[in-house]
Amino acid sequence: MITSSKRTPLTYLVHATVLFLVIIWTIPTAGLFISSIRDKNQLSTSGWWTALSTSEQRLIARAHEPKAQVQEGDRFVIRGNLFEGSAGQIIQFGASSLRPDEFDVGTVAELKKGETLQVLENGDYAFSSPTQWKGSRGDRIFYTAEIPPRFTLENYREVLNAEGLGKSFINSLTVTIPATIIPILVAAFAAYALAWMRFPGRALLVAAVVGLLVVPLQMSLIPLLKSYNMIGEFFGVGSKTYVGIWLAHTGFGLPLAIYLLRNYIVGLPREIIESARVDGASDFDIFRKIVLPLSFPALASFAIFQFLWVWNDLLIAMVFLGNDAEHMVLTGQLRELLGSRGGNWEILTASAFITIIIPLCVFFSLQRYLVRGLLAGSVK
Repeated sequence: MITSSKRTPLTYLVHATVLFLVIIWTIPTAGLFISSIRDKNQLSTSGWWTALSTSEQRLIARAHEPKAQVQEGDRFVIRGNLFEGSAGQIIQFGASSLRPDEFDVGTVAELKKGETLQVLENGDYAFSSPTQWKGSRGDRIFYTAEIPPRFTLENYREVLNAEGLGKSFINSLTVTIPATIIPILVAAFAAYALAWMRFPGRALLVAAVVGLLVVPLQMSLIPLLKSYNMIGEFFGVGSKTYVGIWLAHTGFGLPLAIYLLRNYIVGLPREIIESARVDGASDFDIFRKIVLPLSFPALASFAIFQFLWVWNDLLIAMVFLGNDAEHMVLTGQLRELLGSRGGNWEILTASAFITIIIPLCVFFSLQRYLVRGLLAGSVK
């Protein structure tokens, strides 16, 4: 007997919701990528959604130096082009910052001391003077132009060629890899103990782990730093070392790791564990030969979260490593490129895509285990 299955309205609602969430996450990412390859002048004047349209910009250029002047009759003329090889169309121009759009394109503007300035639509200009031009710098020309869309990789070159970027990349790997492996090792032992070993106070420990999930990182950061400094002084260990940041990330990542792994391990078939005990296997043998291989989806899920969190971290790195060039991580180095006011949007957008290369590689290599690990313990 063949039965035809019909999709319920709930199914369509779920599909529409998923599509909506995908669009919400995709649009900002696409906008960030488009902004990273736009010209920085266009990026500062218009949004990424106008990337394919012509933008109107107010720009400043400096004419050629007086040594480039030529004598035409009884006047001395300096000629050049405002665009210097790039495309565009002049709308208005001026010779003063107070009136940058005083003259229409093609007009011969009368300036001081008999000097004139003419700017054509294609960017050609001509400074004319009855006397010989003097000095070492050319005069400024203010103009308004319509600039066609321009895409470039210059933003990425500026970021990749920045001094100290390679060192900060190695520093980030030095911080992230141990800070991901250490909590996984510790949490795996703790999760097995809380799931399958019988001892007094086990329920209280599980409740404490759940409670630690809601403790704000910022609240415990300063007390942790003070405690670490005290211990470091006692053992003669410096306060700005990789050991400190490894321990800090381990402490902040352990509650989630123990909770996630314990939910997975407690859902493993009891018959396997009991059969191993009947055969004389110790808890360590059961953990190493049975539980650990079967828990790889949960381990991979937490590894993704921990790696992403540590790789993108700036606060803990600033506190435990400082801002010196020897220990500065990648996020700190990119923050320095933004400047004191953080207005270099072209650097910010290009940096965002450079920093996600390694996390994307980690995610796609482990993503097949992500869902299984997150749903661990929810369905028996």
